[in-house]
Amino acid sequence: MTIIPESLKYTNEHEWVDTKSSGKVRVGITDFAQKQLGDIVFVEQPKVGERFEAGEPVGSVESVKSVTEIYSPVTGQVTARNDRLSDEPELMNDDPYGDGWLIEISLTNPGRDGLLSAKEYEALITSEE
Repeated sequence: MTIIPESLKYTNEHEWVDTKSSGKVRVGITDFAQKQLGDIVFVEQPKVGERFEAGEPVGSVESVKSVTEIYSPVTGQVTARNDRLSDEPELMNDDPYGDGWLIEISLTNPGRDGLLSAKEYEALITSEE
């Protein structure tokens, strides 16, 4: 069964967004995404300080099956990245909502239009299965 935490927001491209912190978000890939990818063997991440518009590619995840781009769910500047993923990319498989997070972004546009609730995301993945 796919885990979909109620406290997070989601994108159509299967990223999750933790919006708890005011002005800053943490981003990763969903449990559904990591299951679809299979064993993750490499993660390409942006540099701290890079700026992205919502919807722009910020990196990629390589698995034994494929390479998949990761898109910024929000507009802002990267303030942190999970450097553990360089040596331990499997964290994205083992703990996608915890130790497997990808980046943190400081919002330059606080609007989060287009993000899905847990219920909306569940409907999306149900339609894709």
